[in-house]
Amino acid sequence: MTAGPIASAAETVPGEQRQNADITAWVAVAAGALGAMLATLDISIVNSALPVIQGEIGASGTEGTWIATSFLVAEIVVIPLSAWLERLLGLRTLLIIAVSAFTAFSVLCGIATDLTTMIVGRTGQGFMGGALIPTAMTIVAKRLPPHQQPIGMALFGMTVVLGPVMGPLIGGWLTENLSWHYAFFVNVPVCAVLLLLLFVGLPHEKPNWDYLVEADWAGIAGLVLGLGGLTVLLEEGHREEWFASSTIRWLGIVTVIGFAMLLHGQLFAKKPVLKLRLLLSRQFGSVAIMALALGMVMYGSTYVIPQFLSIISDYNAFQTGLVIFWMGVPAFLLMPVLPFMIRRLHIRLAVGAGMFLMALSCFLSVSLTAQSTGAIFIESQLVRGFGMILSMMFLNQATVASVAKEDAGDASGIFNASRNLGGSFALAGLASFQDQRIWHHSRRMEETLNANSVALQDYLDGLARNFGGMEQGMAMLIRTIQREAFVMTYNDVFFMMGLLTLITVPLVIFLKPLPKNVSLSMH
Repeated sequence: MTAGPIASAAETVPGEQRQNADITAWVAVAAGALGAMLATLDISIVNSALPVIQGEIGASGTEGTWIATSFLVAEIVVIPLSAWLERLLGLRTLLIIAVSAFTAFSVLCGIATDLTTMIVGRTGQGFMGGALIPTAMTIVAKRLPPHQQPIGMALFGMTVVLGPVMGPLIGGWLTENLSWHYAFFVNVPVCAVLLLLLFVGLPHEKPNWDYLVEADWAGIAGLVLGLGGLTVLLEEGHREEWFASSTIRWLGIVTVIGFAMLLHGQLFAKKPVLKLRLLLSRQFGSVAIMALALGMVMYGSTYVIPQFLSIISDYNAFQTGLVIFWMGVPAFLLMPVLPFMIRRLHIRLAVGAGMFLMALSCFLSVSLTAQSTGAIFIESQLVRGFGMILSMMFLNQATVASVAKEDAGDASGIFNASRNLGGSFALAGLASFQDQRIWHHSRRMEETLNANSVALQDYLDGLARNFGGMEQGMAMLIRTIQREAFVMTYNDVFFMMGLLTLITVPLVIFLKPLPKNVSLSMH
């Protein structure tokens, strides 16, 4: 579960009067949940429509990954800054600015006719959406009393889980029945409702401009340059032949400079933008590593499955979205018991089971064939859905329990950045991994074909008769080899994601259980 600049473990005062939240508090919580779902939904809303979008704006398959990756990169940069931005501007002002700008960038994506405009719009969406995700948990912590916070946390967890799985379904339906442009225009009325809820549910807070003077500007710039440069390097490295390219060499330099600036802020700033030394803790370091694996599987699977169904199974965008949506079914099934699970289930058991199920869901998809359809993913999607909700809900609890009170905001920022960084690494790395494995499998199959083989000659003769000549028969053989290489590559991708996730499961032994009667406390 994602969380924002919140959260530390604090004992509820014995005998404290259990006063319930008023209607405006629940309006605020609803606004936070809706904003978080909007931001997470828009990460994946383009996935099922990606082949159509790429064709219309003239982007190649590799370039098209940037339509998804640019959003995640921007979110990664903003999420750790959300606590500072909230203190600077006030919660309501920050969210109103974020939602208004998110609407404008959504319209820009909807009217885009080239890749550059689309990437600018998606980057803007990521910057603004990144503020909506962590602040939703801040609203739960600020506006609900301790005994009602598990309900708010469950509501928030539901929206964050459902966002990535509803995105391909909604995007697919809009693409097939209207146009891919409406996958972005649909945000406009939703944002209008969200703005109304924010005005009603949250009080105005005065900005505190002193935070501009105290800011760790070196660390902020380092986050942008380091994380942004690293992701672009991973994305473009394979296509540019890595460090044989001057572009990649410059990106490497920018990345090193960025992380050096971030390190400078850690050593010399009075209030570093992030307390990265928290990662040295075995408990919190384990949480961050599992968050990377969680993001990798969650965003990687919602990117790979639509690709497979489009290329191999010839599914349209809406059919693909229906397959992705199976991952959200467990969230609906667990909805009534989520608050009870948060209070009662042991963190190690919940996170361990969740991460194991996430790994298992990947291993269930390593036997794909060229005849596979969306039905083969239903079982793995259901398993992935159960694993995802257990992992997301309870890794946030583990974050809370892993650090001291005063470090809770930084821990939440690092946790959320790690989750999205895992997704960004997955999307960036998958393009290179897929190209390499497709080439590998194609060459291996070609090496097994002997031009003097009687069986091969008979097979080619049959293709020539069926498709109108030897030239057409050879073309069909090449397409068959490419198709089989694609299928083998997707099996490799799922196996690798499952293996990397499974390796993280033993880290649950370092997780610290929460105290009883825990509540969220703002610091």
